[in-house]
Amino acid sequence: LEGLHSFDITDTFGSSGRGFPTGRGFNPATSVERYGSPIIAEYTNGLLFGTKVTYMGLFNSGSWDYGTLSGSFITPGDNCWSGGGVGYSAGTPCDHFGVDTVKNPSRTTYNGLVETPKNAGVLSNGIVNLPAPAWNVIPDPSLPLVQPPAPPVVVAQVKAPAPEVEGQFGETLWVKVFTTGLEPPAKLENLVADNAMVKQAHVETEWQLLQTDPGNPLAGQLESGFGAPVGPNAASILRRYEFYKFAGTYDAVSHEDTFDQGFGDSLPGPNDVDTYLGAQNGAANFKVAAIPEPETYAMMLAGLSLVISIERR
Repeated sequence: LEGLHSFDITDTFGSSGRGFPTGRGFNPATSVERYGSPIIAEYTNGLLFGTKVTYMGLFNSGSWDYGTLSGSFITPGDNCWSGGGVGYSAGTPCDHFGVDTVKNPSRTTYNGLVETPKNAGVLSNGIVNLPAPAWNVIPDPSLPLVQPPAPPVVVAQVKAPAPEVEGQFGETLWVKVFTTGLEPPAKLENLVADNAMVKQAHVETEWQLLQTDPGNPLAGQLESGFGAPVGPNAASILRRYEFYKFAGTYDAVSHEDTFDQGFGDSLPGPNDVDTYLGAQNGAANFKVAAIPEPETYAMMLAGLSLVISIERR
């Protein structure tokens, strides 16, 4: 989480006080991830700083105590955890990782670490290209002149992955967005896909193709919620982002995607969408003072807290 200190992280899956136990010695009926409490450590290279949240297995006597399996079945994550339709056990190829922060990181990167046959016990890095939403709570511009204040606008933005080769187009993803306003503040455990709060979400964006364009810095971005105020009693906004692999082809030189032009970048053709890649369930909890004083008005955006969770299979 680039740009965040460790004290900006207020909660994680695996930490104490969760709504369901997690970690080593887990109970399959109540757990969502098997690695226990993560290691939370700050880093800096002199120019950039941030905090890494690392879930890890233990390598003892020539083997790992736990690992996230893969290949046995494809699941959207909804049925991976203990409350879903598939019994969660040490053999279930899914874990849920989540983090609660007090502000947006400037950049979020997910890394999947894997063991190779040549280096037993050693994990090599592989970046997971699932964009994380960045949130912005925009208060009513008439404040503090009008009472009671109007609800804020809560905007979330996701960006397509950066290109692997400079000067080329990036990888293409299809995304669907679901949203709902909630009267209670959202908690980290509310973001698991089978939770009742997530199930309330309705379609906000049916389909959108995302790809970065080296000639257009605004390409590959999707903003949700702009111009749409939240409900008068809402204390949080929850959004679910579902990402799907692009099934079309790429130009051999520029790496620009070539989807079915008869449909479009918001209406996939019958051969444009490939397998489901994963989901980001995120929520923004916000506070607005009933009668804001000047100093309170200035602090409104500081009242934003973020809850971001990722499901992986």
